[in-house]
Amino acid sequence: MTPAARNGAPTGEVPALAPVLRELRWWDLDAVLELERALFPEDAWSPGMFWSELAYARGPRANRRYVVAEADGRLVGYGGLAAVDGTGDIQTIATARDQWGTGLGARLLTELLSAATAFECREVLLEVRVDNVRAQRLYERFGFEPIGFRRGYYQPGNVDALVMRRTGTDPDTDPDSDPDPDADVDPAGATGAPPGSTAPTAPSDPVQGT
Repeated sequence: MTPAARNGAPTGEVPALAPVLRELRWWDLDAVLELERALFPEDAWSPGMFWSELAYARGPRANRRYVVAEADGRLVGYGGLAAVDGTGDIQTIATARDQWGTGLGARLLTELLSAATAFECREVLLEVRVDNVRAQRLYERFGFEPIGFRRGYYQPGNVDALVMRRTGTDPDTDPDSDPDPDADVDPAGATGAPPGSTAPTAPSDPVQGT
């Protein structure tokens, strides 16, 4: 498949350059928050929650990795991972609507799994809406398996979250080698509250097994 076809461009048209992934910095937060509110109008993270996460993203005791995707000077995606005691937790991953089906979600996920490897995580966890089948297919491609549910995790809609786990963190799936646009992540793919926060998405009970 040619790049033009994979990007949905008509034959002969020069495709747009792929978004560049880089570390999220404090000066990106206004753009991140704008996209966050557009994609998660009911339970968007607050500025304080993002600032709290970034406080742990640098320095000798860093245990967070947050990245953004930028295209033509515009922020079009972001994702974050927390690592605690050998377990990685994908805190959030989202792409702008015009990036759905381009493979950007898979690229962000690959970057976060690489971070989990760098943090020497033995496993990686995430939550995904039970009705988000597209995102679940993406995570399955990367070796995630369902292990339980968090009841009413997504509020105020009271939607359950499927908890998925991946053991072994080497990102052995190349998102460009076997593109599957239908399996790309949408904005509700994996998002939760940072540990210790009081966000409305934070579960009040432990994971419930299947």
